[in-house]
Amino acid sequence: MTSKTINYNLPSATLEGSLTSYLSKIKKFPMLTHKEEYTLAKNWKKKGDLKSAQKLVTSHLRLVAKIAMGYRGYGLPVSELISEGNIGLMQAVKKFDEKKGFRLATYAMWWIKASIQEYVLRSWSLVKMGTTTAQKKLFFNLKKIKNQLSIHETGDLSPKHVSTISKQLNVKKEEVISMNRRLHGKEKSLNAPIANDIDNSEWQDWIVDDKLDQEVKLSQDQELGNRKKLMNDSMVVLNLREKEILTARRLSEDPKTLEYLSNEYKISRERVRQIETKAFEKLQKTMLSSSESTNALTKN
Repeated sequence: MTSKTINYNLPSATLEGSLTSYLSKIKKFPMLTHKEEYTLAKNWKKKGDLKSAQKLVTSHLRLVAKIAMGYRGYGLPVSELISEGNIGLMQAVKKFDEKKGFRLATYAMWWIKASIQEYVLRSWSLVKMGTTTAQKKLFFNLKKIKNQLSIHETGDLSPKHVSTISKQLNVKKEEVISMNRRLHGKEKSLNAPIANDIDNSEWQDWIVDDKLDQEVKLSQDQELGNRKKLMNDSMVVLNLREKEILTARRLSEDPKTLEYLSNEYKISRERVRQIETKAFEKLQKTMLSSSESTNALTKN
């Protein structure tokens, strides 16, 4: 990967009142076809072409804005959420590998969310909110679950609701109660107007469906199907024992332990691990080779 710095020249989203203007500007950047995206990513990675990198970023600014809107309930300026998301997008572009076969939107989504979530947690104070996986899960899902349960009260949750949320997120009831009280102080009314917005828009006007938009969902479904087919086709390079061990260890919803497979095949745990590693490397190499061949055909 090139070490050059990308000058993205992104539209400004520094003022809350300019949100409508910003959203209007980023809609003007064209969406990319798979072939266009592949070529741009290759030019950036191999040649350090800054214009290609910039096109990859600007074509995905709408995705960042959509994801950022989903975090506006934490009382933080949407412009800052979008800015943080854009940072995540830039990181995704730098690390994106077009040879893997999936679209940039699928890969970038996780970088964007991670960047925004880190910003939200920093702003809310990690000392107060907690840093365990369960606490972070509760922090980012409590509001959504309350909406699903049609809980609109601003006070304490009822014992029934506490129990339901506790079971759904697999956290203690005390943590649900405590987190709800902490979040309550910073939640913003959806009917509150966006400051200085020329159209007098309210926050509820920007509510985004938690579901992926049809274009992204279709792209993800297609890529998932392609990857599954590619993996299944590539499994022919493995012998029966390699296939069974790899499936049991990495492709099963309930992965088997080395101890279990050691007893099953009457071999040492270290031998099971060696077979698993070798099988995975063989499969990965075959999938990568097949993917490169497919991309070459697509390009031509």
